[in-house]
Amino acid sequence: MSASATETPSRSELTPLDWAFLCMEQEDTPMHVGAVAVFRAHGPVDRDRLRRLLAERAQRISRLRMRLERSWLQPHWREARDFDATAHVHDHEVPSPGGREELAVLASELVADPLDQRRPLWELHLITGLADNRFAVLMKFHHSLVDGHDAVEVGVRLLDEFSDLADTPAAPPAHPLDEAFGLLRQPEKLVDVVRGTLSKSGECLGIAASVVRNMRLPVQSSPMHASTSPARRLALVPIDLDDIRRIRTRHGGGTTNDVVLAVIAGALRQWMADRGSDVDEVPVRALIPVCRRRSNQPRNGNNQLSGYLCDLPVAEPGPGARLQAIRAEMSANKTAGPLRGPGAFPVLAGRVPQLLHHVATPLVAQGAPLLFDTMVTNVPLPRFDASLDGAEVAELFPLAPLAAGHALSIAVSQFRDTVHIGVQANRAALPDLEKLAEALPQAVTELSDGT
Repeated sequence: MSASATETPSRSELTPLDWAFLCMEQEDTPMHVGAVAVFRAHGPVDRDRLRRLLAERAQRISRLRMRLERSWLQPHWREARDFDATAHVHDHEVPSPGGREELAVLASELVADPLDQRRPLWELHLITGLADNRFAVLMKFHHSLVDGHDAVEVGVRLLDEFSDLADTPAAPPAHPLDEAFGLLRQPEKLVDVVRGTLSKSGECLGIAASVVRNMRLPVQSSPMHASTSPARRLALVPIDLDDIRRIRTRHGGGTTNDVVLAVIAGALRQWMADRGSDVDEVPVRALIPVCRRRSNQPRNGNNQLSGYLCDLPVAEPGPGARLQAIRAEMSANKTAGPLRGPGAFPVLAGRVPQLLHHVATPLVAQGAPLLFDTMVTNVPLPRFDASLDGAEVAELFPLAPLAAGHALSIAVSQFRDTVHIGVQANRAALPDLEKLAEALPQAVTELSDGT
């Protein structure tokens, strides 16, 4: 198949933050985001038909036709010549009748492989052989190509009900000289640009100072840190949304995200204690990514991110007190805003020239454990009923990349009446990932029953 019949831009910009995600990537730290979507078919699964259908729909999405063109000064995306989506869609089969555990084992092997940067940076993996006429699709998109919001947008367009949505390609970048001459012809705009640049410079200095002040040496005995390894394990854990709502009611409100963070803190406390870790001496600080894009804003690159840092109170024995501590800290973060504090370092990365990222970012990425111990990202999903070739979407587990030196990352999404938690772990560091997975629903029960 060829994209030549579709009218699309041939080139679009790669912003400094987009480029930073590419510079972070090493062979053992792939920087793709993804999801495992599970579908419930009404009869036997036709693998060939599904693979053709996924490829046909992916072919029409301009973002998926873009290939990275490297440059020291201005890396950019350019539409791949003779693009063929079928080369990016693969199929696999687990021994029937496969369950969630068998699905997680295969998906962990697939998610560990970096994407080929010589081609458009995405893959789809169709997984069949699951029990009860179920099948799954593992989606992998490089973080430079999409953030969580964009990954949802692209994934949704593969489904029956949304496959005909109009494409929204990014605009080609303006030439720097054209912008400069335009400002010279309009002095008032030049003054505004200078003021804005000075303001942003002060903002960046403030973020950088806050980052440095909040660095700390990781506790050597912490199971949250480990030597970087390419091998992965996944846990796919569903939590009933009604249980989360009951916890909110029992403990006087708060957001669903606050409750989920409290559940994760409780599960980490139990898992660490079972491992023999001193929960009073091993802090756990989470990076909570925040999307800064607004629906009415013009697109400027694929990532517009900031973040909060939140100390998960694993030392607190009371489940209710853990929730209250998280609620207070997240409220303070939101009051300060996503452009303040050490968690806003993605904003800083977005204002650093691409040339500097070539040299500095691979080194800085190795220092992630100095600032946080794990990442917990919440991927917002619209409430919808959808299908793939008539098979209903039953579950949707998001996956977040694993930073260098970290043992695990956690991604959360609320889909219909379930909170889906996808845990990606360093296999060498977490041979007991199933114990952490078991601790998550136990932490829900503890919060429901405790004070």
